[in-house]
Amino acid sequence: MAESFLYTTQLQAGLGLINETKTLLDIWSPDMSAAMLYQVALESGRFPRVTARRLRNIVTECFAPRYLGPNGQPAAHLKRLAPALSTPDFAQLLLIFTCRANPILADFVREIYWGRYGGGHSQITNDDARAFIERAMDDGKTTKRWAESTVQRMSAYLTGCCADYGLLEAGTRSSRKVIPYRIAPPVSAYLAYSLHLAGFSNNAILANEDWGLFGLAPEDVLEEIKRLSLRGLAIVQAAADVVRISWKYRSMGELLDVLTQS
Repeated sequence: MAESFLYTTQLQAGLGLINETKTLLDIWSPDMSAAMLYQVALESGRFPRVTARRLRNIVTECFAPRYLGPNGQPAAHLKRLAPALSTPDFAQLLLIFTCRANPILADFVREIYWGRYGGGHSQITNDDARAFIERAMDDGKTTKRWAESTVQRMSAYLTGCCADYGLLEAGTRSSRKVIPYRIAPPVSAYLAYSLHLAGFSNNAILANEDWGLFGLAPEDVLEEIKRLSLRGLAIVQAAADVVRISWKYRSMGELLDVLTQS
C-alpha cells in the first residue's frame, strides 16, 4: 500500500479546529511558511488560552498538512471564502482538506458514517470507530499495530472530528447521534471546479472519491452539477453514458469572485 494512503495518528494533534483555522487564515499570507505562521500567530496575541507548544502543534501538524500544499492554494482559497460562507458551509470545505490529509478520517466518513446513515442507524459510537480501526490494522493500513491506548484515543478522535464538522452530535460522549448531512451549493461548486481545473475529465470528476464524503455516487454528482447549471455556473449535456460539461469560468479566481459575492 502506498505510504500516502496509510493511516496515521495525526488527528491526535487536533480535530476540526474550525475557529482556530479561521484565525490562522486571517493571519496567514501567501509568503508564509508554517514556521513563519507559527511565529506570527504566537506574537499576535490572538491565541491567549493556547500554550506555545500547543499552538506549534496546531500550525505544523494540523493547519500546514491540510491547507498549505500544494503551494498554499487551499489556504489562499479558504482565506477568501471564510468571510463569505456560513460556518457550516465553511466547515464542509475544511472537511474535504482534512480528509485529504488524513485518509483514516476520509475512509471512516465514507464507510462508517454513510454506511450507518444509509442503513437507518441513528447513532455512531466510539466502539464502531474502534472496530473500524482494528479492521484497518488487520488489513495492513497502518505501518504497525497501534497500542490499545492509541486505538482508544483515535476512536474518540474520529467521532469527535465528525462532530466538529457537523456529521455527528457535538459534545463529549462515546455515542453520538447521526446528523443529516448534505453538501452545500458553494461547496459543490468549489469541489467541481477544483477538480476540473486540476485536469480531471468530466467522468473522472463525477467519480472522484471526495464526493463520497457527502454520500454522493457519480449519478448524484451529475445531479449536483446540473444544479450548478441552474445557477449559471456550468452547462451540462448528458445522454446515455456520455456526459459533457461546459465550465463557465476559466480560473478558480473567477469562481471565487462569484462565490464571495453571491
